[in-house]
Amino acid sequence: MRDLESPRTSSQKYAPLDWSDYFDREDDIQIPDSDDVFHVYMAGTEGPVVFCLHGGGYCGLSFALAASKLKEKARIVAMDLRGHGKSATQNDVDLSIKTLCGDVFSVLKTMYGDAPPAIVLVGHSMGGAVAVDVAAKKSLPSLAGLVVVDVVEGSAMASLIHMQKILSNRMQHFSTPEKAIEWSVKSGSLRNIDSARVSIPNTLKYDESKKCYTHRARLEETEQYWREWYEGLSEKFLSSPVPKILLLAGTDRLDRALTIGQMQGKFQMVVVRHTGHAIQEDVPDEFATLLLNFISHNRIGPHGIEIPGLRRPPRSKP
Repeated sequence: MRDLESPRTSSQKYAPLDWSDYFDREDDIQIPDSDDVFHVYMAGTEGPVVFCLHGGGYCGLSFALAASKLKEKARIVAMDLRGHGKSATQNDVDLSIKTLCGDVFSVLKTMYGDAPPAIVLVGHSMGGAVAVDVAAKKSLPSLAGLVVVDVVEGSAMASLIHMQKILSNRMQHFSTPEKAIEWSVKSGSLRNIDSARVSIPNTLKYDESKKCYTHRARLEETEQYWREWYEGLSEKFLSSPVPKILLLAGTDRLDRALTIGQMQGKFQMVVVRHTGHAIQEDVPDEFATLLLNFISHNRIGPHGIEIPGLRRPPRSKP
């Protein structure tokens, strides 16, 4: 039987959604002694800080739908990386692993000073490489967990030869944000319309000369850095001295180092079904549940690993 209700117009179906429906607040983090400003979205008031790093071409709002569930038990911070979203730096195409890693340290230092709370680093794709690099440096004492989303060194390195073609084949210009949202869903790059409606507008910029919207991140100009994102990723991941979980969108083949590491129980791995590359966008509830379970299983509290029996004495009532 035909649906008698009038179908929503395409522009309504793909209308942008506001970040404030998912995050509690946003802020610009001005890095001292520089002109770099990093935009962050935040949610939640208690628990450890889940610090989220998006993939290349995405933005901090990639974690919006997951944040609305995560914030019940944790604090969420999702930053727009250099050259992405609303962040503004002196060199938006310097996406070297050293620079991206330095940006994360700078934002954490500016936000929390010398006494940061327990931090669970979450990184998707390129952001996963950055998260692993930050963790492997072992210079973040309050780091309590590492979550890597759909990136494995072997397959990432193998895909690099196709990257320029993938970038040039994607649609480049959009008359409206709605058209970009529609393209992202119909092309299969995102499978969750609501997540696309929140995150995609922030991945665009308006081109005055062409009178249309185009991609904010100039990824095609960053090819010199692609290899270093993923080189040595497996060993760095395994060497990070914190609880670790690897979330994969398919049965991505683990390389030898990861296979041995998994057999030795050095990290947890979950293959998430029915999702594309952006797990946190496509199945945000499942993604959030996996993260909360990881935090709970490893007893990560606001001040780090909580050891049973060493509970703080309750405050005496006045």
